[in-house]
Amino acid sequence: MAVPVYVGTTAPTDDSIPGIYKVDFDPTTGALSKATLAAKYSSPVALALHPTQPILYAVGTPKVPFADDTTAIAAFQIQADHSLTFLAETSLGGHGAINLNIDATASVLAAPSPKDGFVSTIKLDDHGIPTKIVSLVKLEGSSANPKRQTSPHPHGVYFNQANTHLYVTDLGADRVFIYPFNATSGELGPALEPMKGQPGDGIRQMEFSTDDRFAYVLNELGNTVTIAEKNGDLLKPIGVVSTLPKDFDGKRNTTSEIEVHPNGNFVYTANRGHDSIAVFARTQKTGALELIQHTDVGGKFPCYLKIDPTAHWLLCANLISGNITSFPIDPISGKLGPKASETSIPRPLWLLFAR
Repeated sequence: MAVPVYVGTTAPTDDSIPGIYKVDFDPTTGALSKATLAAKYSSPVALALHPTQPILYAVGTPKVPFADDTTAIAAFQIQADHSLTFLAETSLGGHGAINLNIDATASVLAAPSPKDGFVSTIKLDDHGIPTKIVSLVKLEGSSANPKRQTSPHPHGVYFNQANTHLYVTDLGADRVFIYPFNATSGELGPALEPMKGQPGDGIRQMEFSTDDRFAYVLNELGNTVTIAEKNGDLLKPIGVVSTLPKDFDGKRNTTSEIEVHPNGNFVYTANRGHDSIAVFARTQKTGALELIQHTDVGGKFPCYLKIDPTAHWLLCANLISGNITSFPIDPISGKLGPKASETSIPRPLWLLFAR
């Protein structure tokens, strides 16, 4: 049976309708259907699902601009045919959000605002509707790159498995900031000691290992993955691996996304410029990564990767070429097979499997 996949997009460069799109994915063959518009909305670049209610969330440009011109978090009702009906939206308190996450109690949304260096948490009501900002934290710091790192640019937000802390990856400051999180109130406490990246790394994204012992931190500008061991709630860097082939100069590449396979044995990252997916074998005991493959993404400028619910397929959203591609995952080696399918979509940035 085909599984719906919602696609977040950024502003189209042609006459395409801006919004959240939907494609159907067949987990038996890897086939992707033609894309359809699920809901019209401007620049819904990041998406999240309510874990128990039929509600989808998106960050984007509000239907009616707020007085302070901030970015919105919008809620949509998921209909029986998987189309989306707009419910409500509220300000997240900052500008340019490109990531979104929901906590384990399904009562709080978190989002970063890279344009002005904020991270915010927004309380949800009993019906899953965003209500008000309960924390709006201004980050501090800078790093070595004079064009990209003169101020904080928080890029990703991640709740830990215990739902007690929020981790914020900051490209501008080369830090992973760590905040105690109160799931009842939605508030963030005073920051703990951050994990520091190498100057100029450009920390973009991260994923925890399935055993919750390690974090894998993707460095956009350094084209590397930092392996960090969890020490209580803090992170300690213990190794770094490149996402690129040894014969590639790296000057025309930035990394964009990272996925840890549910079995804990493999890690996947996307290279924009080299236009490849890097595949790593993971040693669960030590957390170490070994680069074992590069696969062409079948498009240009890959911005998002997502493993399907069966864990047998990897989907890739390619921004500039305007397509989504699918690849089979070998369950033993973790390597990717030849491209199975592709479908066109205007400027895809985010992939989210429906339940």
